Amino acid sequence: MTVAIVLAVLAFFLIVGLPVALAMAVSGATGLYMLGGMQFLTGILRTSPLSTANSYEIITIPMFILMAEFVIISGVANDLFRSASIWVGRLRGGLAMATALAGAGFGAISGSSTAAAATLASTSMPAMLREGYDPKLAGGVVAISGTLAMLIPPSIALILYGIIADVSIGDLLIGGVIPGIIVTLAIILTVALLVRIEPGSAPAGRAYTMREKIASLAHVGPMLILLIAVSGSIYSGMATPTEAAGMGAFVAMAIAMWERKLTLAGLWHALRSTAQTSCMILFIILGAHVFGYFLTLSRVTNDLSMWVGGLDMSPTMIMIIILIGYIILGFFMDQVAILILTVPVMLPIVIQLGYDPVWFGVIVVVTAEVGMVTPPMGMNVFVVARYTRRPLGELFRGVMPHVWAHLIVIGLMLAFPALILWLPSTM
Repeated sequence: MTVAIVLAVLAFFLIVGLPVALAMAVSGATGLYMLGGMQFLTGILRTSPLSTANSYEIITIPMFILMAEFVIISGVANDLFRSASIWVGRLRGGLAMATALAGAGFGAISGSSTAAAATLASTSMPAMLREGYDPKLAGGVVAISGTLAMLIPPSIALILYGIIADVSIGDLLIGGVIPGIIVTLAIILTVALLVRIEPGSAPAGRAYTMREKIASLAHVGPMLILLIAVSGSIYSGMATPTEAAGMGAFVAMAIAMWERKLTLAGLWHALRSTAQTSCMILFIILGAHVFGYFLTLSRVTNDLSMWVGGLDMSPTMIMIIILIGYIILGFFMDQVAILILTVPVMLPIVIQLGYDPVWFGVIVVVTAEVGMVTPPMGMNVFVVARYTRRPLGELFRGVMPHVWAHLIVIGLMLAFPALILWLPSTM
């Protein structure tokens, strides 16, 4: 009865629009009070904030967010798109394919999905429209390419999952590399299929000489330096994810200074934006810890695990049902909220089914990417619509073929877990 009341309170708060952090904290506190009284509740509330904020891994989040802010200031994303368009621009739909490559490159030095979508919307979208691309095709590829930042390291979503699930953040970040490449290829192949079906939706671009192609790689240099400083140091074992995040923020600042784009006003904006975003995420984690105490003490996860264990279904079928549930949740909820609310409940079940927690973290983030571009939430689509002033309906229609391609990729990762687990095993 207590669990039902607490879940009803949580659902009510989420429906009326209360911030997720407050909704989880208040509903969790209500449940703890019902379980043990006021003294029991105050004892947990005295210790939970300090134990949450005192985690060494938490430092990773503000450092990667600050790195993303410096990357945006430096304008590296514009150079990535120009270089990619020179290499693949001669193909029909080449600029759209270049957008996917630029999204992957920006994701490898950012970690923020909405920042990637906003940057691509202001750079590649105008270029495609000038060349005569169908706005539906152009908007769809920009929205879906922005989601790559959720998966390709450094990924804030994977870091959050690692903190919640107490799983190696280094393994999670490296585990997202191959799926990130596969998703990028899926976007490119989807564009190639769309322009083959409707040749008029994208023109053929101009050809470039090999000298021009090689010269364009000079603009990719800063990205490679940052990639080596972050992912390279984590994979080689030279640095922990937290240390790599600090190095990445410093290198990104140095690149912005080298490009002469970093001003005092820009530095202040980057620091303020980083502080605001970090405080928001920390507040969400704090609320999740309070709610998690209630779930643990009420034995919800244990009872649910025993119930799932008694089902007459194969582990694969149960996992398919879980992933479908995540896709449905993505229609209505923010991806960070989904991770915070569901991982403490679902992870014990997934481990009981025999699946690796690193694999589960990566595939859940790929599934969350679908929620970033599907109505009614579709955060990336709203960001693209804001920057391009295109109709939401047009953008949602344009992104749907990529949603189906994402579902195929999720099926591949479910069938072949080594796509995620092989690279971390070589660290």
